[in-house]
Parts: sequence; C-alpha cells; structure tokens
Amino acid sequence: MTNYPHLLKPLDLRHVTLKNRVLMGSMHTGLEERGDWDRVAEYYAERARGGVGLMVTGGIAPNEEGGVFPGAAGLYTPEDIANHRKVTDRVHEAGGRIAMQILHAGRYAYGPNCVSASPVKSPISPFPPKELDEEGIEKQIADFATTAARAREAGYDGVEVMGSEGYFINQFLVTHVNKRTDRWGGSYENRMRLPIEIMKRVRAAVGEDFIIIYRLSMIDLVPDGSTFDEVVQLAREIEKAGASIINTGIGWHEARIPTIATSVPRAAFAWVTKKLMGKVSIPVITSNRINTPEVAESVLAEGCADMVSMARPFLADPDFVKKAEEGRAAEIAPCIGCNQACLDHTFSGKISSCLVNPKACFETEIVVEPAATKKKVAVVGAGPAGLSVAMTAAERGHVVKLFDKAGEIGGQLNMAKVIPGKEEFHGLVDWFGTMIAKTGVELRLNTEATAEMLEGFDEVVVATGVTPRDPQIPGQERENVLSYIDVLRGGAEVGQRVAVIGAGGIGFDVSEYLVHAGESPTEDLELWKEEWGVGDPEETRGGLAKGGPHPHAPARQVTLMQRKAKALGKGLGKTTGWIHRAALKMKGVEMVGGVNYEKIDETGLHVSFGEARETPKVIECDNVVLCAGQVSERGLADTLEAKGVKAHVIGGAELAAELDAKRAIDQGVRLGAAL
Repeated sequence: MTNYPHLLKPLDLRHVTLKNRVLMGSMHTGLEERGDWDRVAEYYAERARGGVGLMVTGGIAPNEEGGVFPGAAGLYTPEDIANHRKVTDRVHEAGGRIAMQILHAGRYAYGPNCVSASPVKSPISPFPPKELDEEGIEKQIADFATTAARAREAGYDGVEVMGSEGYFINQFLVTHVNKRTDRWGGSYENRMRLPIEIMKRVRAAVGEDFIIIYRLSMIDLVPDGSTFDEVVQLAREIEKAGASIINTGIGWHEARIPTIATSVPRAAFAWVTKKLMGKVSIPVITSNRINTPEVAESVLAEGCADMVSMARPFLADPDFVKKAEEGRAAEIAPCIGCNQACLDHTFSGKISSCLVNPKACFETEIVVEPAATKKKVAVVGAGPAGLSVAMTAAERGHVVKLFDKAGEIGGQLNMAKVIPGKEEFHGLVDWFGTMIAKTGVELRLNTEATAEMLEGFDEVVVATGVTPRDPQIPGQERENVLSYIDVLRGGAEVGQRVAVIGAGGIGFDVSEYLVHAGESPTEDLELWKEEWGVGDPEETRGGLAKGGPHPHAPARQVTLMQRKAKALGKGLGKTTGWIHRAALKMKGVEMVGGVNYEKIDETGLHVSFGEARETPKVIECDNVVLCAGQVSERGLADTLEAKGVKAHVIGGAELAAELDAKRAIDQGVRLGAAL
C-alpha cells in the first residue's frame, strides 16, 4: 500500500511503459558545455537511481543560431553523439529513461545571429533577430528532425520539442512577435504551421517506437498571447502529427508575472493544464511549483493531469521518488523555489546547483562516504551552516554534538520563514530537524557553548552566524527604533508609517512583511492571481487579467532607503530581484537611494542626500526599522584562536554577506564531507 497511488502508477505509452507518473523536467545545468561527460553522466544517473519515471535533459540546440548563447550545447558531430551516449548508457544501467530536449531559442538567443518569425527584438536580449525567409524556415525544421534522429542514435529514449516559454516555436504562434503576411503568419492556421511541420518531421525521423514530448505553452502571460481555443487547436494538431505526450509550459521568459519563484503558490497553474484534459487522447503533463509528493499526488488525484513534471526538486533531492515509495517523504530535501543556485547560476554562466543540496551537479566532486577515522566533532550554531556540517559529518559516521544558545534549530532561517512569500522555509527547517535526528546528531539547544566545553573534541566547527550591524545613527536608542530581529522574531508592534533603513535582502524582506496583513497570497491562489493579474485564458488572451494586477491595499506606509545612490534591489537574485521590486511597488513602498541618515527623533527619521548632505528632509514615521547589514559573530572563534585551539569557522561567522544560506550550506556540506 502506498500513500501516493496516482503518482506511483505506471504510465503506458504504447511502445514503452514508464514506471511512475513523475517527469524530471528540463533544467539547463551548464555541465554539457564544460565537456566533462563523466560528470554529466553521473548527474543524470544519480537521478535515475532515485527512481524518477522519465528525465528530460537541459536544452540542446538544433543549430548554432538556435543556441541560447554562443557555444551552447548541440548535437552536431559523431563525437557529440558519442559523448551523449555516455550519458544514456549510464542512465540505462541505473534503470532509468531519458529524453533530450531540443531547444531553439529564437529571438531569446543571446547573440547577433539569432533568428525569429519577424525582426521584433526581445525585451530580455540586446540582439534584434533576423526574419527568416522560406529557405531559412525549412532549415530550422530540418535541423529539428536531424537533431531528433541523432538523439535516437545517441541512445535517448525520446526527445522533448520545446514549444513554450517564448522560445522560437512560440514566437511563430503569436502576433506578439509574428508579424508575417505569408503562409507562416496571419491566420492561426498559418502561425501554427511551424510546430506542426516540426512535429511531423521529427516523428518521421525517429520512427514510432520513440517518445516525443511536445512542450506546449498553455498560458503565455504576455500581450497578444494565445487564446485557450488556439491552445486546444494546436494540442490536437500536435497529437495528430505524432506527439506521445504534451507537457505544460507556463509563461514567456519576458512575462512580468512570476511563474516558478518561491512566492508563487504550489501547483499554481495545474488548473490551466486541467482545462486540456479530455481534449486530447495522449497523456498531459502539468508543471510549475510542484515540490512534494503530497502536492503531486493531489494534482493527479484531482484530474489536473496524467503526469507531473518537477525540475528543481530533483536538484534538491535526486532520491525524491525512492523516498516517497519507501514512506520516507519527510526525508526529501525540499526545493524552496529560491532560484539562488539554479536559475541565478544559469543566467550568470555558472554551473547550476541547489541551495539546499550543493552536491547537485557536483556529484563527482562532493562525495559523502564513510569516514576512514571516526572523530568526535563539536559544531556550535544550528543555523544553515552548522546544521549542514553536523548532518553531513554524522552521515559519514562521525560522532557529532551540535550546540545552539537558541531554543530551536534554524538560526536566521526562522526569520525568513515568516516573510509572506517565503513559507517554503518552514519545510526547510523541518527537514533539517528530521535529518539531524536521523543521522544521530546529539542536539544541545538552549546551550551557549564555551571554549571549556569544547575541550576533548577532535574537530570544532564554529558556525555562530551574524549579528546586526550598528549603523551609529544619533537617536537609534529611542523606543521608536527597532531592529529587523525585533520585528521578525520578537513580535514587536509596528506603527502605520515605517522607515526601513537598508535595502539589501533583509530590508526588502522586512518591507514585504510590513505591507502585508492577513493571508499570504502565496497561501491563497485566487488572491495571488488577483494581485499579479493572472486571468483565465478561456476568457482573456494570453491569460492576462483585464485591468491588470489588483493588489490589496498595503497594511502600512513604508519608505525603504539605502545609502548607495543607485536603484534599490540591484543586489537581489538575478532571476527573482524584479519580483521583489515589483511586489513592493505594487504595495506603494517608496524606494529612496543616496540617503544620509542624520538623526532619529520623535517625528521620525532626518535624512539628507549626496556627499554634500544636501536637501535635508524629515521622513515622518511611527517606527524606524534598522536593516543595515550584519557583522560576523566571532566571539567564540576569537577566544578559541587565542587559546591555540584550531577551529573551522564557516557561514556568517566567517563572512557576513546578507542572509546567505546558499554559501553557508555549501560550506557546511563540503566541510562535513572532508572531515
């Protein structure tokens, strides 16, 4: 008997049966471009061993002009085919199945040779595309088919044709980009000619006994996007043309509505996929913000889809399916939707990984195996760095004792989890608790470790975190002045008018906390859709609500400030910063840069501007909240050093850099694996 009967039910695709209803969705990792094919193979094999029904690779370009960036991975030569064969062989040895995504970026390609339906420049690229002529379109179709045939030769079980997210195929489908008047433009029958021709040619190239997934944009979330009638019409034609499965794509990359960030409700778009159920006879996959077996099971049980796609959850935990099968769901490392180590890395040209699981894409580099010599290890600080090193060291067989002066584990993660839109951090703290218990770490809470208490240990790790930076503003000792800790952990009462000092990640989080009251939109799908302007694609083209976003009135009037004379929020996540800025603007938060903080008195915050301290002004407010950064808490580390005790100092105790859980967990896991 299983808790997930729908999720773990096999799926018959006629020529092959998938062992469950779980698809590992496509993610670009950057590994293929590095040329270390053993590393690529191990990344996928690890997930095959974890029990996923079918995996899809990161996007592989059908030709050079279609690559997401110059030098993007393609499948052009016999050597390329041999390299990919290393991956498919390893996956099949591990009992898995794998499809290769064919991704043509069109006008999203970051290079001067990009091509599209019309020469309409993308807002997320500086390069205007060249309009394809008949010969050019024929070349693109032929290259899709050739690439699919090569994928079969390389041992893949199938391909996914990427037809969503605003990439090349999507660009032909909508008048937002397609301005043509020939047989590839104008009427919808003409505009959908490209995906149908691609699908027919791909099927002819690979034969009948090969999986073809078509990634269909179910809701574009851009002006002049597809209507739902058009989506259904295309889906039916794609089925006729030979698709095995239709996968759900949500939103274009240029859409100004978040689709996969942590503030998006879980399974936020499953209702869109459900609209297609029964309209085609091949299986339909739903996707986006499905990150637990419980959510996946409910989506399937409610008839929203035949299969679920989860991408980033398999970065967080390659054993997701195996743990669900074995009744160990509490041990699944949770994807928190933060984007910090996956998409932010991808768009920065770095290897993708995972904040929660730094071993992702580093499987051959970070190897956690039994220790040759078991040691007594003391870890001080039960924040993300301390928790990570403690559980990793204990997993290897070391005897670990973890100290924290607080009454609960999690450190500053416990402040993150109260921010509206960051509810996923509750699950992260719970998972750490589960794993600390499972690995046998002796946990000593409400205990402030001293140098004397740490005598007799073979290894000492100091992960004592950070403390708030003192901004040294005259009047900051007044009762109307609060620190971010007072607000997020201390339950301090905050008035209706608030000045927030410091516009880093903490300042943005505190502002988000202060402008919300009542239910978090992340916990209420209808409220979230209303706030961001998501409509029903059956009623409004592209799924953009008529009248746009309708945010609820802010709970407080907030002014967010920083010393630097530049736009606020520039240091936030590369792929999520715009969401935080947009969310606060919708709530009327005033953002001010280039500020000097002169003093605080009963009227509020006195400021001036620029190096000359000009234009003095009083920001009248009930409270001033200090979010002026952090400094390392190094008291214990300094004491140990003075006593000649060698300690490993990690996380915020080593370097205070905002609330940098990504770096802290990475350091903890790597140290735990090396002790």
